[in-house]
Amino acid sequence: MEYIAVFMAAIFPGGLVAFDHDVLEALPRFNTLRVYCAGIWHNAVFCAVCALTLFLLPVILSPFYIHGDSPMVLDVPSTSPLFGYLSAGEVIVSLDGIRVHNPKEWLELAALLDKYNSERSNSSLGRFHHRKGYCVPLSLIEKGYKVEMTGNLFVCPGDLSAFVPMPCLRETTSSHDKNGKDDQPIRGKSMICLDAKDIVKLNKCGDGWVTSDTDEISCICSQGESCLHPVESPGVSWTEITYRSTSPNCSRIGGSISLVVNTSKNSPEHDCLGSFVFVGDLIATAHSVHLTSYQPRRVFSFGIRLPDILERSLICTFHVSLALVLLNSLPVYYLDGESILETSLEYLGWSSSRRRKKALQVCLIGGTFLSASAFFRIFVLGYL
Repeated sequence: MEYIAVFMAAIFPGGLVAFDHDVLEALPRFNTLRVYCAGIWHNAVFCAVCALTLFLLPVILSPFYIHGDSPMVLDVPSTSPLFGYLSAGEVIVSLDGIRVHNPKEWLELAALLDKYNSERSNSSLGRFHHRKGYCVPLSLIEKGYKVEMTGNLFVCPGDLSAFVPMPCLRETTSSHDKNGKDDQPIRGKSMICLDAKDIVKLNKCGDGWVTSDTDEISCICSQGESCLHPVESPGVSWTEITYRSTSPNCSRIGGSISLVVNTSKNSPEHDCLGSFVFVGDLIATAHSVHLTSYQPRRVFSFGIRLPDILERSLICTFHVSLALVLLNSLPVYYLDGESILETSLEYLGWSSSRRRKKALQVCLIGGTFLSASAFFRIFVLGYL
């Protein structure tokens, strides 16, 4: 070695080792090739170490964290529709009663429910087919409020939500939509405004739930109850989100629009279960929340973010090291790939010296041009 140097490429640190070219030329070609490949080998091993550590991270952190039970909220940006409903440290338990175990399942289930709701709303079997319903006691219906007429729309006062009885017979549905349009005045008279936080805790009815095993509308409720379904707008979905709060005395449960349904201190952790209804674009909302698969066994403020910091650091290091492996392997001028290609051709005894130099020149010119084009498309055109 003649000298070593450390430099910064944008925000990434790098190292440089300068060799005595004459000494390298005197070494056997295979040994020279090993020297030139040392940097690539270092980054490749680093990639393997990061991947293995990332794979074993749940085991490594198991004394302090629970992995894969339910996703924990790390951050809810103020721009998220769930801002004010969820907060850091709370755990998402289920969507529409379907258990969620990790952030990946959270996104997959949100996409599944959105697709299911879209197919349900586009169904040609009638407006009231494939609806989510609740068995509402008649006493609660009698205490409800009637909808108010504002322009051509029916609205509920305050934070109440509109519900309408669900027909049990498909013939009723067909005759209702026979003319291909909704009878708004008649439908408005049957609407009732109720508080969603009182409704979500009730038993479910209808076949609009993903967990429903029947294709027929089921309006069967107990005596003294009626099956009502929420009035939904096109393109939006009514989704129940159940979460667990770890705040003392369940102080986070309650006090929001259509928020908390149920609190319980019967669990071993004395956590509080709550549910709220979300109406809107479920997929975009699911991506707006930052979650982690790890839950600390003991609550401490910095602890909930430590696994996420480790995961992100390992993933970032893996990607940077892999990029350096590929970059230094390319047949490009002034990179390790140039010396590796030249030494490889000599080691393999490929053709004559003149043809070898010609092949080396063609490969370097082509590799440099293709690499420059790729970087231009990624870093220039990609931001335009």
